[in-house]
Amino acid sequence: MKVLTILIAAAVALLLSGSSEAREPPQLGVVLNGLDNPYFVAMYQGVKDEAARRNAPVSFRAPQSHADVSRQVAEVRAVVASKKDCYAISPIDPAHLVNPLRGVRQPVVLLDSPLDRATARKAGLRIATAIGSSDFGAGRLAGGEMVSLLHGTGQVALLGGFPTGNGVLRLQGFQRAIAGTGVRVVARANAGYVQVKAEAAAAEMLRKHPQLAGFFAANDLMALGAADAVSAAGRTGEVAIIGMDGITEALDAIRSGEMSATVSQYPYVMGRMAVEACLAAARGDVLPGRVDAPVAVVTRANVARASAMFPRPFRTYSDPFARLLSRQR
Repeated sequence: MKVLTILIAAAVALLLSGSSEAREPPQLGVVLNGLDNPYFVAMYQGVKDEAARRNAPVSFRAPQSHADVSRQVAEVRAVVASKKDCYAISPIDPAHLVNPLRGVRQPVVLLDSPLDRATARKAGLRIATAIGSSDFGAGRLAGGEMVSLLHGTGQVALLGGFPTGNGVLRLQGFQRAIAGTGVRVVARANAGYVQVKAEAAAAEMLRKHPQLAGFFAANDLMALGAADAVSAAGRTGEVAIIGMDGITEALDAIRSGEMSATVSQYPYVMGRMAVEACLAAARGDVLPGRVDAPVAVVTRANVARASAMFPRPFRTYSDPFARLLSRQR
């Protein structure tokens, strides 16, 4: 009888040991956009912090430049070759990462920017969820703030990033918000999300349109470039400047009066949610197809609170992935 008891105990211990091995945390592969942009540095920090909090092993990669498409393709190929259980990707462009992801059967979580859904489906990709903010909606918030700052009338200029992608939707949302008001767009240019390029474009716009009353830029770096041009023209405080992203440099510029506002999109939260989403998807949970990260208009009235909470939002927000992970499996 003692021998039988010992054998049963040994069998139970063996089963428990096997169960423990089966529950090893999923391996996550993360490829972000270029870390020369503070926006994606904040996203990286969110990934890093949440992975550490949940003891999730992460292989992290990113190109050095946010415009280096070929390097991002190479980074995705490398992380796919390492055979992870879930991939979180922030594409530079909607189409260029489909081929390097072709044949991946593990769940893919998209961050900030989309992949072309039809092409991805043909390639057999399993897009578990997309995490981001509504670029069109964020642009509308910026447009509404501009109308308020200019009291419903005035000439404005637009600074976009690239001819396709998120920036286009931001500009479209802005234009929808000002439609039917006395605020009208008199100039626009793409500056590739680069501060010095935006400064040169904004300086030219100010020369050609001396009555210019406002700039809207599709990211904060370009808004800071516009602020530099406005300062050089001796018009700081006269021209409203609104950016988008909510990076620390923009918050500082709002506090000093060099910028009027930014629409903060909280990439830190996107990074944290990406880890949560990957962990939930890897264990078989069904995720919502799209989750909007929080956004907020930051002005001189609330910039102190926004700065104190950075990189976290200064308002509460919903996190469906955290709720999924809180459920016992």
